Amino acid sequence: MPSQLSFPDLCAVTAAVSALSHSGAEERGAIFTRREVVDFILDLVGYTADRPLHQLRLLEPSFGDGSFLLPAIERLMAAWKRQKDDQADAVATLSQAIRGVELHTTTYEETRKQVLELLTGAGIPQHGARVLCGRWLSQGDFLLDPLEGLFDAVIGNPPYVRQEMIPTALINEYRSRYRTIYDRADLYIPFIERSLETLGENGRLGFICADRWMKNRYGGPLRELVATRFHLKCYVDMVDTPAFHSEVSAYPAITIIAREKRGPTRIAHRPQIDRKDLLKLAKDLLAEELPAGDTVRELEGVTAGSEPWILESEDQLDVLRRLEADFPTLEEAECKVGIGVATGADKAFIGPMDELDVEPDRKIPLAMTRDILSGSVEWRGLGVVNPFAKEGGLVNLKHYPRLKKYLEARKDAIAGRHVAQKAPANWYRTIDRIYPELGLKPKLLIPDIKGKSHVVYEDGQLYPHHNLYYVVSDEWNLKALQAVLLSDVARLFISIYSTKMRGGYLRFQAQYLRRIRIPHWRDVPARTRAQLIKAAERQDRNACNEAVFKMYGLTEEERAAVGGNGASKHGN
Repeated sequence: MPSQLSFPDLCAVTAAVSALSHSGAEERGAIFTRREVVDFILDLVGYTADRPLHQLRLLEPSFGDGSFLLPAIERLMAAWKRQKDDQADAVATLSQAIRGVELHTTTYEETRKQVLELLTGAGIPQHGARVLCGRWLSQGDFLLDPLEGLFDAVIGNPPYVRQEMIPTALINEYRSRYRTIYDRADLYIPFIERSLETLGENGRLGFICADRWMKNRYGGPLRELVATRFHLKCYVDMVDTPAFHSEVSAYPAITIIAREKRGPTRIAHRPQIDRKDLLKLAKDLLAEELPAGDTVRELEGVTAGSEPWILESEDQLDVLRRLEADFPTLEEAECKVGIGVATGADKAFIGPMDELDVEPDRKIPLAMTRDILSGSVEWRGLGVVNPFAKEGGLVNLKHYPRLKKYLEARKDAIAGRHVAQKAPANWYRTIDRIYPELGLKPKLLIPDIKGKSHVVYEDGQLYPHHNLYYVVSDEWNLKALQAVLLSDVARLFISIYSTKMRGGYLRFQAQYLRRIRIPHWRDVPARTRAQLIKAAERQDRNACNEAVFKMYGLTEEERAAVGGNGASKHGN
């Protein structure tokens, strides 16, 4: 139930909603979907003109320019004309059939005119068409406005808006209503939550939106909601397809989620955006028996509590589950995963070591992504200013006159950061605390975004920048661990748990690296240890694979499955 608002909060929320209702397309996350894709989603949710659609209820929670709404109404009109009694009153028969909400005032008015024209063009008198528009459409905030009854179908492309773009009072109100707004969840997350809650029995939700929530940390509560109360019926990967009228930076997928008994999930990847092809694919995805061929696959157990959705092939999933059952995680095997320092003002805090005019103990050599592109460390001479005292907290600038002069010369850039404005007395801190001892430890450095594993050994002279993840260990030999992380087994873990980027690139982030399973070093036979170390020193991926496969005890079938993940066509 919505929380009770005090009047000051209500005023702030109302003001925020009003501002967004007059904002630009970018601020409100407006992206418009191609007609072929809309028709495909309508087919998948069962909103087809051969059914008595006037007896069903359809919801579009953010109808924008009508990309979904208008085709749905066209289907409704076709079904109604086919089945209506000549004496039937259009308003009485159709008044509950559609519910559409749109926040943006101008867009609402323009789409309302198109709906009115569509209805009158279908033979409904002007007065009746206006009444239906009034009952079907509303201008407001879907996440706040009341809705009556349940729906048989919910369709659309929910707005993709980051939390930091939403006024504080409004995001706080959303948080009080929607339990899936967790961590850095984008606005489409509560849109999916509320839309699911509106589904009646056997109702289906069909959305095209960013796929990040299916694997990222912030999607956990929403994944748990789907797993416990709904059925993930279909998943269609739409990355690198022209699904929208404009280029988007998000990586989209279509999900069909039903309020029905749980079962297997039908999966398809990157279809041709052609009406004939999509019509056939919809039939295959919804067929009672799984069709022959490899266009559509079926997987059991995709949803499992808040765990990331694994949508890969079944043989790879079997290998993954076996390794997860048999071996500890990277960190359970005493290997620590972390990320380098974020300063919030790199131009101020980072520069050539010999040009950083601060006391010698106030600067540290820094490893950047460009320093390790070759596969080994080729330091370009950059360093980072360290404002932290060894015992904790910031150093007193009175004791460091050169550091004080250096920082104050750049104070505008440094003090303007969010972290500095939150605590003005600590205006000269970096976002992350710097621990000089980390720079002195041998470590493995891993860039975030790559086509395949790129893992570089650094012998304890450089501090990592925030575009680099690092692994340190007092138990494992780091050269041997480098071989493991360069292997196809490590890439299998990353490819299954990571969100994929355009062009097939993967995110080698800490949250995914931590999912890799390895034995304790004490359990690795001496001969295998030597093979791992030698393979890493030679940078020989085939030798890494051979030693790693032996270490895990992979069968021939498991080796084939891991190899089936595919070597990236991209270089290092």
